[in-house]
Amino acid sequence: MPSLRALAAATALALPLAAAAQEQVLNLYSARHYQTDEALYANFTKATGIKINRIDADDAGILARLKSEGASSPADVILLVDAARLWRGEADGLFQPLKSAVLEQRIPVTLRSEDKGQGSAWFGFSTRARVIVYNKLGVKRDDVDTYEELADPKNKGKVCTRSGSHPYNLSLFGAVTQHLGEAAAEKWLKGIVDNMARAPKGGDTDQIKAVASGECQIGLTNTYYLARLMRSSNPDDRAVVEKIGVVFPNQSTWGTHVNIAGAGMAKNAPHRAAAQQFLEYLASDQAQIYFADGNNEWPAVASVRSNNPALAAMGDFRTETIPVSVIGMNQSKVQQMLDRVGYK
Repeated sequence: MPSLRALAAATALALPLAAAAQEQVLNLYSARHYQTDEALYANFTKATGIKINRIDADDAGILARLKSEGASSPADVILLVDAARLWRGEADGLFQPLKSAVLEQRIPVTLRSEDKGQGSAWFGFSTRARVIVYNKLGVKRDDVDTYEELADPKNKGKVCTRSGSHPYNLSLFGAVTQHLGEAAAEKWLKGIVDNMARAPKGGDTDQIKAVASGECQIGLTNTYYLARLMRSSNPDDRAVVEKIGVVFPNQSTWGTHVNIAGAGMAKNAPHRAAAQQFLEYLASDQAQIYFADGNNEWPAVASVRSNNPALAAMGDFRTETIPVSVIGMNQSKVQQMLDRVGYK
């Protein structure tokens, strides 16, 4: 019979193991870095008791880390901020499909990856539009109310953009390719190159400021960059907003291109139940407001309304209806087109 001392030692050893087994955790790899997300995560932990361990990096860094970690990765949920990047992660086998009645009911089919019988690999939880900004003194609104007009000779020497290979542009160009077909899309891209006021550089905010300063006359930006300037208390930012006009393109045809921030369950998630619970939480009304407003975006759930004043000032608009997963699939074709037409 074991001694009392031996039993006590065995019990002392077993207690930490039992506690570890009962501890509820979620390992989140996130490309989002917004202050309001802290409340998002805190509310989830408060409601469920599940502690979130978070790794922050940009999209490319997260994808590279997941590939490096392989099957031993501790990631449960992968959160990225562009459809092209989500598609790339899916193509690289970094997600596992998830069947969820909650997510299928709340997230539109156009804002999630294709369900091939086992569920979707990722789901969009907020949306942003890619719009055209123009200098109100140098350009007529009617000359830039479609994406096609970016390539029209009437706008020669007026256009500026960030790199064509940036995921935000790859997603837009992938959408245009879906709408126009490959041959017409490549001709369109060549037209944009011919219309450039300068070589592509900088980010979306740089394009807005270049349009306002007159360095160029027409630019592309995601709406959340514009919303940041609209909500800024800096007089210089307000002055930029006063000098530009904004167009939601193609309202009379296929609608304005929208992109997403989204997430899915990691392929080797050690805490699958917690991962599904977190993803379903992101589709809740409360979480949708936190998630979207954290980056001046629109909720993905149609019934949820944001109170963001900058987004409200932009008004309602017609969005394209092609699935964002298709946009991602087109990015390899688009990159080849960009190389052929010299779009850096």
